[in-house]
Amino acid sequence: QVQLVESGGGLVQPGGSLRLSCAASGFTFSSYAMSWYRQAPGKERELVAAITSAGGSTNYADSVKGRFTISRDNAKNTVYLQMNSLKPEETAVYYCNAEWEVLDYWGQGTQVTVSS
Repeated sequence: QVQLVESGGGLVQPGGSLRLSCAASGFTFSSYAMSWYRQAPGKERELVAAITSAGGSTNYADSVKGRFTISRDNAKNTVYLQMNSLKPEETAVYYCNAEWEVLDYWGQGTQVTVSS
């Protein structure tokens, strides 16, 4: 039973911060690259941040570079996304993704709403 469960979403004011978590089970977490995607209303799903299996390398969308940080704790089978200086246009459902070669899994998503 492969499972990715996102948490930490909610309502935050513009300029505020939020920390998302994704708890994984049912597969060898440490073998998989992990990433966060988001999908805003009326827009396509986009890659936000990615991290290699051992956590040695990260990549970010240009729009979030310098504000968001992806990290992982392989002992806890958990990946995180620290989001700072949030903007209203970043309101979206945020999804956790696990990938190893041709295999990939998705979580159900967590809603992030940035509004005053």
